Amino acid sequence: MSLVTGAMSSLLPKLAELLNDKYKLQKGVKEGVRSLEKEMKSIHAALCKVAEVPRDQLTEEVKLWAGEMRELSFVIEDVIDKFLVRADDGSKPTANSKAVKSIIEKMVGLFTKGKARHEIADAIKDINKQVQEVANRRGRYTINDIIAKPAAVTPINPRLGALYQDVTELVGIAGKRDQELMKLLSNGDSMSKKKLKIVSVVGFGGVGKTTLVKTVYNQMKGDFDCSAFVAVGRNAGANKVLMDILLDLGMYESQFTILDERQLINKLRKSLENKRYLIVLDDIWDEKLWGLINWAFSSGNNFSSRIITTTRIVSVSKLCSSSPDDSVYQMEPLSDEDSQRLFYKRIFSRESGCPHELEVLSMNILKKCGGVPLAIITVASLLVRDHQVKQEDEWHVLLESIGRGLTDDPSVEEMLRILSFSYYDLPSHLKTCLLYLSMFPEDYEIRKDRLIWMWIAESFVQCEKVETCPFEIGESYFNELVNRNMIMPVYGDDGILVACNVHDMVLDLISSLSSEDNFVTILNYTCDSMSSQSNDRRLSLQNCRKGELQTRPLESVSMLQVRSIATFQHAIGLMPSFSSFVVLRVLDLNGCNISGHNHLNLRDLGSLLHLKYLGLAQTGISEVPEEVGKLQFLQVLDVSRNDDMELPSTIIKLRRLMCLLIDYDHKRLPDGLGNLISMEVLSEIHGDSLSTVKELGNMERLRKLEIRFYNNLSLELKNALVRSLGKMPNIQSLRIEYRAHVFEPMILLEERWVPPRSLQEFVTIGMIKFSRMPAWIKRNPVHMLQLSKLQITVDEVRQEDLDNLGRLPALRILDLWSLRQSRLLLVGADGFRCLTSFKLQSWSSPGQVVFMPGAMPNAERVVLRISLQVAKEEAAGNGGDRFDLGMSNLPSLRKVDAKLFRSGVTVGEARQAEVALENALGSHPNRPTFGIDFVPDIPQYAGDDDVCSKYDVSD
Repeated sequence: MSLVTGAMSSLLPKLAELLNDKYKLQKGVKEGVRSLEKEMKSIHAALCKVAEVPRDQLTEEVKLWAGEMRELSFVIEDVIDKFLVRADDGSKPTANSKAVKSIIEKMVGLFTKGKARHEIADAIKDINKQVQEVANRRGRYTINDIIAKPAAVTPINPRLGALYQDVTELVGIAGKRDQELMKLLSNGDSMSKKKLKIVSVVGFGGVGKTTLVKTVYNQMKGDFDCSAFVAVGRNAGANKVLMDILLDLGMYESQFTILDERQLINKLRKSLENKRYLIVLDDIWDEKLWGLINWAFSSGNNFSSRIITTTRIVSVSKLCSSSPDDSVYQMEPLSDEDSQRLFYKRIFSRESGCPHELEVLSMNILKKCGGVPLAIITVASLLVRDHQVKQEDEWHVLLESIGRGLTDDPSVEEMLRILSFSYYDLPSHLKTCLLYLSMFPEDYEIRKDRLIWMWIAESFVQCEKVETCPFEIGESYFNELVNRNMIMPVYGDDGILVACNVHDMVLDLISSLSSEDNFVTILNYTCDSMSSQSNDRRLSLQNCRKGELQTRPLESVSMLQVRSIATFQHAIGLMPSFSSFVVLRVLDLNGCNISGHNHLNLRDLGSLLHLKYLGLAQTGISEVPEEVGKLQFLQVLDVSRNDDMELPSTIIKLRRLMCLLIDYDHKRLPDGLGNLISMEVLSEIHGDSLSTVKELGNMERLRKLEIRFYNNLSLELKNALVRSLGKMPNIQSLRIEYRAHVFEPMILLEERWVPPRSLQEFVTIGMIKFSRMPAWIKRNPVHMLQLSKLQITVDEVRQEDLDNLGRLPALRILDLWSLRQSRLLLVGADGFRCLTSFKLQSWSSPGQVVFMPGAMPNAERVVLRISLQVAKEEAAGNGGDRFDLGMSNLPSLRKVDAKLFRSGVTVGEARQAEVALENALGSHPNRPTFGIDFVPDIPQYAGDDDVCSKYDVSD
């Protein structure tokens, strides 16, 4: 069961806060709150135990009790929040405050309401008697009362089907995938290199890891002295795994059962000594478990032995394959062609021959399956009844239901059970964060930052220390969900993780769990699932058909308890009036045009006193009402992508505001910006105002700043910018843009600013240049331990500059522009160890770049501007090949963009250079994609628009 802890994690800190002396509570009231805090801690501990047990293994009594406790925690938190909001508005509660007495009376009523189950004994009639009553009751909230129902039958291992499936039935296995895996396993079999090699196969649950590995294992095991295939699984113990290996190797003895881990490891090492073995460890979940098992396999084995592991967790796969000789095989979904063959074979008993009227439906259904064999097989089984293909209308029904929960059909229980293993392996806070993704429609690209801020507003992100940055904690949650293959990462052009998608089958799982726990209510097409008596706390209004329900808001539904509401596209007509909400924390209207919906009065936003997240990006608004200044708890305000939008002066009252997202084209920010002392993210602001730039210095917590200047980058403004930046000890990302017609030197920034060690990104855009490499890079680059992205323009790039940049230990993305470039730059083997993207471009006077052996081992993308004349002259002086950039020395290369300046060379020489580069890239093992463009003349400060796509052979 998930999320049975309800609001406990956020309620407990608020109870502690309520005891603060600033609220001046009566002694008796304070004792009552303290007693309540102790009681809720006991309940919370018990609920955490419940959360670890799958729902179908809990007794009905425990389910009912946990449900009541969850609802109770929400109600209590709402009551406390209402008090805290009033207290924050300036009302000073006193010892005789009627408001406080009213709250305590409500709490007493709530506990009386919760006594219906045996876990809650006598109701709390008097708050002053609570301490003694809690002491008598708290013993009932122990793990002994929360136990799983005994299973009538031991659950069947869901991987057994893959282990014993007929290989002739496997589509998409025999061919590319098994050949790729066998190639990885065979690498290193030369006489000179016969060390133990480990290959770890990693991928999403149900993608076919076990099936693939079993197929390869059956093909290869005859070439080894001994072999073993062991299913590990969740919650496996090292002793059992070690004994299973010995048993499969035929070396098991009865006395092994009394041996401890060390003794079993010694037995296994001795058994494998001087043998060539093949061992598969399928479905490893625990890094510590691998750390123990790994001791059984000697790295000194020189018989070309092989170990294959499978896992759903990226970090586990990397740990298993940590040696330079090891490999990680990322299991990709089936291709469209293989998906179609498998789907048709399961339905029509052949790999082709789908009726014409079902072809489009088939493609749409397969798109939702996402190439996952388990999903394809499961969905295909739903389209056949008694060996007969179902009617077309039933295919339509299935298509509409995928992504919204399929648990009513027994055919999907096994698939969801396999996926649920990954879910129940998550810690409780990640379960909550994952289920929140059911707020978003299927196939929706969820921006990382947006999601994390919503988590924070919902109090899902808990910081143990006050000084800890909640966004960074939330980002670690996001990364861990990616690591566990629960969400699919989306990377930007520069390789930075910016968003995620949720596989439709995972969305089915989390939607079903969310519905069971009343965590998220999804409305699409109909409002019948809600009533005025519902306890829905999170609403997702999505995917309404055009013409349906666009102008009829949820009038009869109570919004008194709703904490989050997100609206998508055509469903904006369902959105209730803002004044109907009482305890709303998250309001996300991003991407919904609210013009024409008269019931959505922006001035009513001022009544949402609990609001922490307000998303109004791309909503077509022209101004933010001044009533927003009343939202004293607001943490995030996103009003980006609204043309000519104006912010009110009252925004400076939002002292808890942590993230403000606007557009450069917005009018200047109001005076008093420095009052926003909680600000961490400020993007993308207009910087031409001297007062605005000066007030930035008050934002000591600022982590990310994006600022644009237009035609006013005076010396006074530059001085103010440098002074303000010097007062930002936590800055991690800085982006400065200058829109003008001539370059503006930034000598003050390159010489006087000393960035903090927290700096991760430094980007300049437009007509900003440095006369030389900034002093903070040149002096001691190893002190910039976290700098991962650098984009700047300098007058000239010299060899020493490239050498210094190569010493930045965390640099992953380098985008370097110059007005001119040294004739020849060499990239050696002793730098740029983490770099994945390398761009070196010159506005007017490029040179040549050569990559030496061992250079940039992780570089996947390279963008260059090369002077063919310089390359020709350098080659002639060295007596070598006329055009060789050393691309073959970049082992991770995936993409190349090269612009060749052909001024000073003949058309024939240009052709030779093109052929040489194409041959070098064509023979590269990775077969990188590439584009080669020619520039006929060297323009002065030319941009990409001045580049011709190809030379004209007639000139």
